[in-house]
Amino acid sequence: METQEKELQELLTETIPEIEEGSIVKGKVVSIRPDSIVVDIGYKSEGFIPVMEFTEEELSQLKEGTEIEVFLSRIDSEGQVSLSIDKAKRLKLLNLLQEAQQHNTPVEAIVKEHIKGGYRVEINGVKAFMPGSQTDIKPLKNPDEIVGDRILVKVLKFNNKLTNIIVSRREVIEEERARLKERTLQQLKEGALLKGVVKNITDYGVFIDLGGIDGLLHISDISWGRVRHPSDVFSIGQEVEVIVLNFDKDTEKVTLGYKQKRPDPWLSIEDRYSPGKIVSGKVVSLTDYGAFIELEEGVEGLIHVSEMDWSRRPKHPSNYMEIGDYIDAKILNIDTQNKRISLGLKQLKPKPWEVVAQRYRVGQKVTGRVRSITDFGAFVELPEGVDALLHVSDLSWTRHIRHPSEVLRKGQKIEAVVLHLDPEKEKMALGLKQLQPDPWIEEIPSRFHLGDEVKCKIIRFSEYGIFVEIEDFVEGLIYTSEINTGNKRPEEVYKEGDEVIARIIKIDLENRKIGLSMLNLKTIEHVES
Repeated sequence: METQEKELQELLTETIPEIEEGSIVKGKVVSIRPDSIVVDIGYKSEGFIPVMEFTEEELSQLKEGTEIEVFLSRIDSEGQVSLSIDKAKRLKLLNLLQEAQQHNTPVEAIVKEHIKGGYRVEINGVKAFMPGSQTDIKPLKNPDEIVGDRILVKVLKFNNKLTNIIVSRREVIEEERARLKERTLQQLKEGALLKGVVKNITDYGVFIDLGGIDGLLHISDISWGRVRHPSDVFSIGQEVEVIVLNFDKDTEKVTLGYKQKRPDPWLSIEDRYSPGKIVSGKVVSLTDYGAFIELEEGVEGLIHVSEMDWSRRPKHPSNYMEIGDYIDAKILNIDTQNKRISLGLKQLKPKPWEVVAQRYRVGQKVTGRVRSITDFGAFVELPEGVDALLHVSDLSWTRHIRHPSEVLRKGQKIEAVVLHLDPEKEKMALGLKQLQPDPWIEEIPSRFHLGDEVKCKIIRFSEYGIFVEIEDFVEGLIYTSEINTGNKRPEEVYKEGDEVIARIIKIDLENRKIGLSMLNLKTIEHVES
């Protein structure tokens, strides 16, 4: 009998481990009830944990057989076990915070919310506070950008009830930067290639974090070519490789270069380019005076506005191309000393006068627009971009045109006849009256005769007499000696627009003139207008 009791006692000792109240023990989920979780900790009875002590995420992960750590609150006289998951978390966290503070090690936290004065964070499900000044080395531009992030923090302060936990992310960042800086300083020397991360972009350059120490990459050292703004090349957070141009150990000032990783393309420019060569490039800039074309990285050429079109009045460069276009051009000149390449666009097109020489002949009808008007005629622009002269004497067969503006206006589209063409001297003469047959050859001789009395309209007065339009067809002159106005001048008796009757006393076909007289008329001398 004594032997059986002894064996039973040994069996119980092996089955029921030694557990203490106030300690954390491992347990296994036996069942999940609506109000509690039943957990077996290996004791003679099971324990119950209220559901409210679990987060929704923790509950979603629980199932029968899941092992969890719980806090053994007490065992009553009847062997009933009281368990708590919440107290287990808090005890574990208390131990974690004590160890982290003692050994100056960081702990992981989740940023839950941006609040007044800083952030609310959670460490193992327990709330803590991170002051705004302890968030980063510099104030964050967007305070909400770290909400939801998992971060490492240093424990600054806490109490045993875990109701006042203060943490710092800044100390972790500062320690990390100090370690990186020490390593970076060992690598810093002129000519060294280093990798870094773009930290900030300004109008004059880029600040790059080399690891605990920042370096400045000036805009002039980004590319051998033009850079309008550093942000066109780099973006914040981008990893780049740079070369150290200068390092001052006393001030720890670092000057960086990016273009220096490649040789200056202008040093061998003559090996790749020469005057007369046709090249292709990208339009990178447009100005009033021309367009800049990128031929390769660091090499640009200028097409001056005068080299874009054979026209004497080229339009704005934007009428020929847009930024981003790829075009062909001809090299006109290379100035290696000043790093300039002159390009031409019009040189890829035939000269307008060469086209005109092939397209037009004397006597041919052409269409153009009046570009400008002068005292002696008008310049007519043809579709090929050349100007032809339309002389005032070639505007009318029958009228005396004092100024071309009496017949033409600027911008007017007209048809004319080619009278003279000299492409080598870039000259062309046009005629407007030549569109019609010359009336002085047949029509006027057959229509008007000496002695005819004709109806005339006064056009203007001169010292020679009165210029009139005969029957709305041809001009004539009533000689001063052939006007009887008494002691008065003709303009005192008549006015422009008046209609009068006159007799033809002279027809000069060779000089295209008709003389008239108002004396000895058979009909009424003056017809009211």
